[in-house]
Amino acid sequence: MPLTNTAIQAAKPKDKPYKLTDGEGLYLLVTPAGGKLWNLKYRYFGTEKKLSLGAFPAVSLADARERKLEARKLLAADIDPGETKKEKKAAQQERMANTFESVAREWHAHNLNGWTPKTAGYLLRRLERDVFPMIGSRPIDSVTPKDILAVLKGIEARGVGEIARRCKDTCNQIFRYAILHEKCTTNPAAGFKSKDALQPYTKT
Repeated sequence: MPLTNTAIQAAKPKDKPYKLTDGEGLYLLVTPAGGKLWNLKYRYFGTEKKLSLGAFPAVSLADARERKLEARKLLAADIDPGETKKEKKAAQQERMANTFESVAREWHAHNLNGWTPKTAGYLLRRLERDVFPMIGSRPIDSVTPKDILAVLKGIEARGVGEIARRCKDTCNQIFRYAILHEKCTTNPAAGFKSKDALQPYTKT
């Protein structure tokens, strides 16, 4: 018999985990601690497997059924939904690991031998002072031209427009490196010219 929200909410923990089945392999596991976890039991080329679908109430009964249908569609195409979930999780973890700061430091280390110690130190200090605090923790593929512009405007507001221009050039190089090494696909620092974003600067 299919589950109802009333039955789920009324389910109380027992000494041992127990299942409330909804049909077609979908069930709710009620733990002794009171947790209510959605799982889908399925077979992939004869092997029985289990797919975790989330916890109630964050994942509602309707949500769990929808996720079950999505998994069934994958199975119909001879795709293991459990492996698909693992691949998506791994891709997300990789994306979160590729923050702007981590890629920028990788770019800096890659080019270190081509710079004088003075230049290398200057570039890193500029990044640490002006760029990392604003976008360093962001996945590099989520940074937009608007984000880069905000960084540059913050530098310009200190009255150092030339440093803002140099910073844009540095960001441009970092994103070119990131694209080459498949850490992102676009270069937001190349989406506009400094003269269109910053106040005119005249060297004195």
